[in-house]
Amino acid sequence: MNTHYRLISQLDSSFQQLVASLQKLQQQIQKEAAPCWMLGADSTNLTESSRELLASSLLDLWYLDGQDGRVTRSYPGMVVCSEKVWQLLGETNQAKVGFSYALDQIRKEMPDELPEARKRLAERHAALHAHLTDQGLARLHLKQAWRQIPGCDRPLEQLRFSWYSSGRSIRRITVQEAEYRLLQMDTEADHIQIQLKKLAGLARDEPLAQVQKQAPLMRANLFFQNARPGEPSRKAINMAMPLFILDPGQSRQLPPFNQPPAQPPETRSRAKRSDKRLEEEPFLPSIRVYRYLKKPD
Repeated sequence: MNTHYRLISQLDSSFQQLVASLQKLQQQIQKEAAPCWMLGADSTNLTESSRELLASSLLDLWYLDGQDGRVTRSYPGMVVCSEKVWQLLGETNQAKVGFSYALDQIRKEMPDELPEARKRLAERHAALHAHLTDQGLARLHLKQAWRQIPGCDRPLEQLRFSWYSSGRSIRRITVQEAEYRLLQMDTEADHIQIQLKKLAGLARDEPLAQVQKQAPLMRANLFFQNARPGEPSRKAINMAMPLFILDPGQSRQLPPFNQPPAQPPETRSRAKRSDKRLEEEPFLPSIRVYRYLKKPD
């Protein structure tokens, strides 16, 4: 079997396994009428609306027409599950790992084939592809396909949801890197000329920071019951997908939780750090580069 056929076949079978495992998980949740809550569910019929949103979240693997390729849809929520659902959750997350691995193999060995391979995944599932095309969803969203679904197998005292809307990633870069990035822009423009001159006035070994603002995300603080010595009593996780909470008992109920707003706040809610390391204003705004604060003598 040649490499091309082997990798495409591996990708196709791993995707089939992923879709099948998601469908089995979804069906078992519906069969058990598992208690759940989903952010954004219709408050007039919260239970039924939450179940519908939970079901659709599991199989949401596709781009909407016009969707920014960098954006992933998030589904904060939770579901209390039986041991059977917990087992299916493990199989689903393992299938996601297998699918991600198959994609990585194509990226490494046949990177030019990836766009066409992704397109074929939908086309090979004829009924699925016809439905998706009608819905405007015929392009596979890789990150939504392989992202893991969180689980908790410890009893919870409570769950606290909160929006985190002031996150940012900071990457240290050199003066030379900053100069290269500016030179890729319109160097005839006045604002680029000004920034190049500012950069030329720095010592070549001065470290700079490139800052990328991150999209708002929901975080959940899990508070555990009866934590044993050495076990953490709480844990914080990002909530892109619903949290599955294992409860093997018969009286499965949602843990106490707060009701966060459906949308993130427009203004910063967290206090600014007292140990901030970057200047307030960007030094090179066109490439989001800041200088580090000088340490006091």
